[in-house]
Amino acid sequence: MSLKHTLTASAIMLVTLLFYYGVKAAEEIHPNKALSGFPKQIGEWKATEKFFDKNIYDILKVSDSFLADYYNPEGYPIYLYIGFYQSQREGELIHSPKNCMPGAGWNIEQASLEELETPQTGKVNVIKLILHRGANKEVMLYWFHSRGRIISSEYMEKVYLVWDSITRHRTDGSFVRLMTPVIKNEDETAAVKRLRRFAEDIMPLLFEYIPS
Repeated sequence: MSLKHTLTASAIMLVTLLFYYGVKAAEEIHPNKALSGFPKQIGEWKATEKFFDKNIYDILKVSDSFLADYYNPEGYPIYLYIGFYQSQREGELIHSPKNCMPGAGWNIEQASLEELETPQTGKVNVIKLILHRGANKEVMLYWFHSRGRIISSEYMEKVYLVWDSITRHRTDGSFVRLMTPVIKNEDETAAVKRLRRFAEDIMPLLFEYIPS
């Protein structure tokens, strides 16, 4: 093995050990407020709260969550899911839609970043997926809301998780997902615009529930 490969392997082992001991020492952080109290009305959008089957919660291993279908007066839906983890240990990590959605039969047609802007966060990027399954097409926006950061990369979420476990003894984190169907005869950009506006409305509210 070359010196370069040896140093790389040693660095990976060191980071893994630091993360392991950081996780062992990490505190379990609770949400600022229970997610069950998340607003059921956002502007013109009114929600019906939903719940996954128990086996889904067993897989997610989430500490607190909120699942709801919001509808505007025209009948357009937006499906919101927020999952909060007090700590992330082996087997209790946030699941990425890039892995979960294909397993549920959805094909990822496009993955890109979408820019949002709110007075509280300024300009931030979130992840946009264009999905299709048979004749159905949906747009998804999602991001990792973890320890005061809005993160739009699975890789950077893991980097910050390791860093914060070492420097802050924290591995708590949250995942926020919005979905809306592309209605028949609707332009895809209209569905994206619908999600963007809703995401910009809820993002400041999330800081009331998710600890920084």
